[in-house]
Amino acid sequence: MIAPLAKLLDWLAIQASTLKLPANFYRNNPRLEEALEFLNGPEFIPNESHPARVEFNGRRDFRFPTPRPCDFTENNVVHGRFYRCGGRWQEQPAVVLLHGSGDSLNYNFRFPMVARQCNRAGFNAVTLVAPYHFQRRPRQLGGSLGYSDLLQFAQATAQAMAEIRALTGWLLKEGCPAVALWGYSMGAWYAGMAACHDARLAAAVLGAPCARLNPWAEKHAASPRIRSMLPRTEQLLEKVNLTPLNLTRIHPVIPSKNILLMEGIYDLGCPKDDIEDLWQTWGQPDIWRLPHGHVGICCGLPPGFTGRVLDWLAPRLEAGRKNNS
Repeated sequence: MIAPLAKLLDWLAIQASTLKLPANFYRNNPRLEEALEFLNGPEFIPNESHPARVEFNGRRDFRFPTPRPCDFTENNVVHGRFYRCGGRWQEQPAVVLLHGSGDSLNYNFRFPMVARQCNRAGFNAVTLVAPYHFQRRPRQLGGSLGYSDLLQFAQATAQAMAEIRALTGWLLKEGCPAVALWGYSMGAWYAGMAACHDARLAAAVLGAPCARLNPWAEKHAASPRIRSMLPRTEQLLEKVNLTPLNLTRIHPVIPSKNILLMEGIYDLGCPKDDIEDLWQTWGQPDIWRLPHGHVGICCGLPPGFTGRVLDWLAPRLEAGRKNNS
């Protein structure tokens, strides 16, 4: 894709995202100190994790109670979809697909197509709704994106990690011989963080991950109100990036050879320089430097993109099968 078109698609996506931010997104009290204390403490991502108590309410739809409940009832139930690979699905590896922030298009439309390709390749596929998204979004927060403050953001990240690890535990307990994570944008960030805390994972695919937090909305928004927040947001994120939310400050507990990074050369949301830093910090795992922006990567625009990822995953899932047999 040519650079101007890739950057235009990213810019338009950013404008659409800023329209969805709740009115109180830029509140005066970000609760920074409370967030930093939580992120740097032992309760952010505890060592212990128990398998999810999964219940199906249909052939594919499932739910389970979140391991990290909050004050909002809607957000305390985790929703997902399970795309089984044949009748003896417990004998096949599983790929967990993780969507980006507010990315209902991927979750509802593209992921089902990716899941079918996973099934044809011999893998189960699972999709998971992230905290505060879609049917989990509390009406009190308004809008469809964002959090009340930095503490809620940190707690939502901890909740997402607990849910991904609980689902991984359930899949392994059910008999799946290997589990891989495959995420985009925020989902890629979650996948990377999970790969730094859960050695049970066979592989992790990170499509345009947010290696470190950056004020992408404030930098590129057309809204003067949002652009005016750039200096304050930069100051806040500079401190937050000194915590484990910054992927370049933590290290994987799975082998680097089992991690795939996807970098959009023209990405306005997750700059390629940040991903290059992550690549170096994590011991130079496989990296695909693609001539696309954030939207191009997350929408799987490169021809044959899904099949190429599945080809990369196949030997790693097979190795995981052998290691767990």
